[in-house]
Amino acid sequence: MTRVTNLRVRPDLLYVASGWSTLVTDVRGRITGADPQGFFSRNTRVLSTERITVDGREPIPFSTANVQGHAQLSYAELGEGEVLPSRAAYLLTHRFVGDGLRTRFTLVSYAEEALRFPVEIRPGADFADTSEAETGRRVQTGDVGASWDPAHQELRLTYRRADIDRAVAIQVRAEAPVRYADGTFAVEVVVPPGGSAQVDVLVEPVFDGERLIAPPATFAEPDEPAASARARLAAELSRLSSSNFDVTAAWRCAVDDLAVLPLGEPAGPTAPMAGLPIYQEIFGRDTMTASWQALLAGPTMLGDSLRLNAQHLGRRLDDWRDEEPGKPLHEARRGPVSVLGLDPFSAYYGDWSTAPDFLVFLGQYLAWTGDLDTVRDLLPTARRALAWIERYGDLDGDGFLEYHRRSRAGLKNQGWKDSDTAIVDEHGESVPNPIATSELQAYWYAALRHAAVVFTVTGHLARGAALLGQARRLARRFHRAYWLPDRGCYAMALGPDKQPVRSVNSNDGHLLATGIVPTRIGPVVAARLLAPDMFSGWGVRTLSSAHPAYNPFSYHRGSVWPVEAGTIGLGLARYGCWDQLHRLAEGMFAAAALFEEHRLPEVLSGLPRDSAHPHPGVYPNSCSPQAWSASSIIALVQALLALRPAAPLRTIFVDPHLPEWLPDLRLEGVQVGGATVDLVVRRRRGGRTSISVRGDRLAVIRRPTLQAVATRHGR
Repeated sequence: MTRVTNLRVRPDLLYVASGWSTLVTDVRGRITGADPQGFFSRNTRVLSTERITVDGREPIPFSTANVQGHAQLSYAELGEGEVLPSRAAYLLTHRFVGDGLRTRFTLVSYAEEALRFPVEIRPGADFADTSEAETGRRVQTGDVGASWDPAHQELRLTYRRADIDRAVAIQVRAEAPVRYADGTFAVEVVVPPGGSAQVDVLVEPVFDGERLIAPPATFAEPDEPAASARARLAAELSRLSSSNFDVTAAWRCAVDDLAVLPLGEPAGPTAPMAGLPIYQEIFGRDTMTASWQALLAGPTMLGDSLRLNAQHLGRRLDDWRDEEPGKPLHEARRGPVSVLGLDPFSAYYGDWSTAPDFLVFLGQYLAWTGDLDTVRDLLPTARRALAWIERYGDLDGDGFLEYHRRSRAGLKNQGWKDSDTAIVDEHGESVPNPIATSELQAYWYAALRHAAVVFTVTGHLARGAALLGQARRLARRFHRAYWLPDRGCYAMALGPDKQPVRSVNSNDGHLLATGIVPTRIGPVVAARLLAPDMFSGWGVRTLSSAHPAYNPFSYHRGSVWPVEAGTIGLGLARYGCWDQLHRLAEGMFAAAALFEEHRLPEVLSGLPRDSAHPHPGVYPNSCSPQAWSASSIIALVQALLALRPAAPLRTIFVDPHLPEWLPDLRLEGVQVGGATVDLVVRRRRGGRTSISVRGDRLAVIRRPTLQAVATRHGR
C-alpha cells in the first residue's frame, strides 16, 4: 500500500492554548482576519486581526512552529540575506499564551552597521464567539469602540453592548518611543550592528472588570493555574517504550497532549478540556471519559475531573438548560453567544450519560487509587446522581433510561452519539424522542455495580447489596429487549414506541466494556463489530457501511472515533476476544502513524482501508489534539495487557496478549494505590507473553478476567 505520513488536521491553521485561552494563526503564524484565526479568551475573540509592517512591507515568515504547547515561534527575512556587504536581518515572532497574549517581535541584524526599521502594528477585535469564528456566521454583533490612553500608552477596544462587558487592552512596548494614531501603533526601531531590538505587544482581555494579564516572554510555564496543572501532569504521566516505533510515538504524543489540555479550573486543575481549537470548555462526560481511559498513565486527571463535575450538578428545573436537580453538567462555555443567552450552553445539562459515567468512574478511581478520603468526599454527589437517575432518568417507568429534549435550543440526542442525525432506524430515518439508546443502559448497569462497591466500602452495605440486585435485573431485562439474534448484535435503541431500532452500529463495543453482555454472546458481538461493514481497517464505524444513512464523513453515521476504539478495546479484552482486539489496535496505531506526531484526530472518516484510500481523511471539523482521542491510545495498551487494578488489595491483575506486530512493551511509572511499578512485557515464541515487574509494595498477578474464562469454556 502507498505510504502516507504527516497528515495534518486543519492544515491551514496552527493553534496553541493555555487554560481558557487559544491562539489560532495561519500556518505562517499570522492573524490575517480570516475565520477562525484570532486570539480567544473564554471563548471570545479579543484579537481578530494583527497587521504588522516593517519598513512598509509585511514580513512573510518562512518557518513557523508551536513550542511547548502554549507558545509559537516564527522567522521572517527582512532584507536580502545573500547580498554583500551584509545587510541581513530577520524578524523573530515569539507568541506566548496565558490568560492574555504576549507577542515579542525581535529584529535581529547580521549587518556591520546599524539598521533602522519603521515598524507599524495595527490590531483589531470583533468579540466573536468561538462558535461564530468556527462557522463564519455571526449571531450576535455590536460596534467596537476604540479609546487611547496616552498616560498608560494603551489602546482599549470595547464591545459596545449594554448586555455584556467585554473589552481588550493592547499595549506596545519598545525601547524607542511608541506612537499611536488612527488604530495603528508605530515605532522606529534601530538595530545595532550584529545586535537585536525588541517590540512587545501585550493583549489583555478585560471581562466584567477583571483584567487577564499577558504572560512573560519565556517558554517556561507561566505562573497560572493551567500552567501549574500542565507541569504536574508532565511530571506524573507514565512512559512507554517498545521496539514498535509507532506504538512508542503514539503513546508519547498522547501523554504530551493530555499534559497540555488542562483547563486549570479551581475545582479540578488537571481536568482536561475536550479538544482544540473549538472545545475549550467544561465538558462533563468528555473530561471524565478521557481521564478514565488515561488511568494507566496516571490517576490525577480523573480525581480532578470527578471533583470538577461534582461542582456543577443541576439545582433546579430549567427547561431552557435541560437542567434538573442532581443532573450533571454536559457543557459550559463562556463566549458571548452563551453569556447573552442566545443558546443555553453557559451551563447546559442535556446529556443522559454523564450521571452514570460519574458513578462508573468514581468506582474506577477507587480501584486505581484506594483513595477513600476522596471517595467519601464525593459520596454526596454519587447519591445525587443516583437520585437523578431514579427520579428523572426513566420517566415512563419501563426500566430503561430514555432521553428527551425540553430546551428548544438543546441537543436532540443526549446519549454518547449526540448529533441531531445520529440515531436512525434501519430505513435511514431519524428516530424521534424519547429514545433509550443501548449504551445508556450499559452505562447504568456499570454505574449500579460500581456504586455498589463504593457504597459498600464506605460502610453502606445494604445500599450496596440493593444496587447489585438492580444491576442483575437490568442486565436480564436489557438482553430480552435489545438482543437481535438474526443480526448478531444489539438494537441501537428502543424508540418512543418501545420497538428495537435495528441499525447495526458501534454501541455494542460499549456494552462489552461494561460487562452487560452475557459471556456466551460476547464473541458473537465482537465478531459482528469487526465484520467488513463495521470495521474500516482503521477502526470500528459508528454505523454500518451497509446502512442506508451511512456517510463516512458524518459525525456519527459511519465515521470512526478513536475514543470508541479505546472503550471497545477494553471490552474485547474483558471477553478474551484477542484476535478482534489485535485487529482493532493495529488499525488505530496504523492510523496514528499517518498523522503528524502520531496524533489521532477527533474523528476519522469511515472509508475503507484499501488501495483506493491510502488514508481515511477526517471528519471536516475535527479537533486535534482531542483529549479522548489521546486517551484512547492509553486505553488500548491497557486492553492489550488486560490490566485491572485492585488498589485496596495492593494488587494488579494482568493477562497480557501481545500480537506479532508488538513484540514488547515497557511501561515506567504505573501508579496504583500510591505505589509505582515498572512493567516489561514480551511476546515469546508461539505467542505466549512474559511479564516482569520492578517496584515494591504491589503484587502483580497474572489472571484472566471472569468473562474471558467463561468465554473460553463456552459458558
